[in-house]
Amino acid sequence: MIGFFDSGYGGLTVAKEIIKTLPQYDYLYFGDNERAPYGGRSKERITTFTDEIVQFLFEKGARLVIIACFTSSALALRELQEKYLRNPNSKYRDRKILGVIKPVVEAAANASKTGRIGVVGTRATVDSNTFEVELKAQKNGLTITQQACPLLVPFIEEHWHKKPEALSILKKYLRPMKSHNVDTLILGCTHYQLMLKDFERIMGRRVKVLNPGKIVAESLVEYLARHPEIETQISRGGKRQFFTSGNAEKFGEFMKSFAQMDGERVQELHI
Repeated sequence: MIGFFDSGYGGLTVAKEIIKTLPQYDYLYFGDNERAPYGGRSKERITTFTDEIVQFLFEKGARLVIIACFTSSALALRELQEKYLRNPNSKYRDRKILGVIKPVVEAAANASKTGRIGVVGTRATVDSNTFEVELKAQKNGLTITQQACPLLVPFIEEHWHKKPEALSILKKYLRPMKSHNVDTLILGCTHYQLMLKDFERIMGRRVKVLNPGKIVAESLVEYLARHPEIETQISRGGKRQFFTSGNAEKFGEFMKSFAQMDGERVQELHI
């Protein structure tokens, strides 16, 4: 089984692409909507929340967990990999935990022709500076422009992201990207993919706005091909389970409207 975790709805954009690309596997998704958004929280709280949910996914049978949340990937991924995968006393040493930052960073470094790359994300993700560190480790000579967009996730979670107010705020957030002439833009929050067309329209045709869901799905295909010892452990059958710490009905409506996942049962669970 492959497990997904996000602070809310955004990770569904990653899960959707992976399930479409690899429908043969069993999947388990947990959205921590009750405690979302994570972007304004401390590293300690984000790590604690992520740890609780990764452990839940392991206990439910996930052999591979994808932290489909850029904030948690930036702030908690390495610590949890150390705790669960490299600790000789861990009972989950044969499992894997993957984040979403590395494949997107690799794609951005390859896509940029001028070396000017923009990153938009939650305040916690931007303040961590993880993207700049990873990008510069990937390729020399890059110029990184980062912008925190703290209001976008609440707008998206409330289905208000198509309102004029949300689009006006988005234009203001993207001004530094346009003024620095970035040619590649990383959407450093999985929620933002739901506004992909708006990002593309505002940035213009000369800027490549990366689609994180598709990039992570393609990366996972390559990862499983390189690691048959993991791939063979993942159960098959197309079974899908969805959990939320928030309102199950609202989560189901979001799945249908924005992730084109209809008829899936959502269970409410408070960890």
